[in-house]
Amino acid sequence: MDIRTKGFWYSESAFILFVACLSAGIFAGTHMYYVYHVGAFNEIAIVALLEAGIKGGSFGAAAAFGASFLFARVLEGPLVGILDIGGALQTGVGIGIPALMLAAGLTAPLTSFPLALLTGAVIGAAIGLVILLIRKYTINSSNSTFGSDVMMGAGNAAGRYLGPLIVIAAVMASIPVGIGATAGAAVFYAYKKPIAGGAILGAMIMGLFFPIAK
Repeated sequence: MDIRTKGFWYSESAFILFVACLSAGIFAGTHMYYVYHVGAFNEIAIVALLEAGIKGGSFGAAAAFGASFLFARVLEGPLVGILDIGGALQTGVGIGIPALMLAAGLTAPLTSFPLALLTGAVIGAAIGLVILLIRKYTINSSNSTFGSDVMMGAGNAAGRYLGPLIVIAAVMASIPVGIGATAGAAVFYAYKKPIAGGAILGAMIMGLFFPIAK
């Protein structure tokens, strides 16, 4: 074996360190968005879920979407040997976990930059450790892939149900916003695009003309 593959940077400890550093930066980016409304490491449509919770007080959509991605990718990581940074860390750690914290009234990790870095690092280290433990007791113990072909894309499959959830949340917010979300979802569906994006855009457009009363 090449001696270069025996150093620290090829060890399992380095993997945990990498995930911790990535998660620290991503969680700190969410802190920046929460405080300054800029800096989140994610797609606009997904950040809009968190923004809707910040403004409306309901973090259910952001928490469910982010947590589903995180759960699927953490299971997928040890099975295929690749951790999806976008799904597991940017969506899960950057949106899902902060949404859960805010829903529980825990705002300190998102208002303090040092605490945000520490929180993200701890979460990332935990994710890295869980992935290594799963891999140790599954892949490393046999030649089976344990259904990695099924787990691939599990987060994407869960995301398909986000569109109706957004429409329902919009209807609960107000009738005009709900109509906008429904119309946007219908247009995107007609053009074979993800209806979640259409629902969000439709709700935002109608929200401009019919603001939700505070």
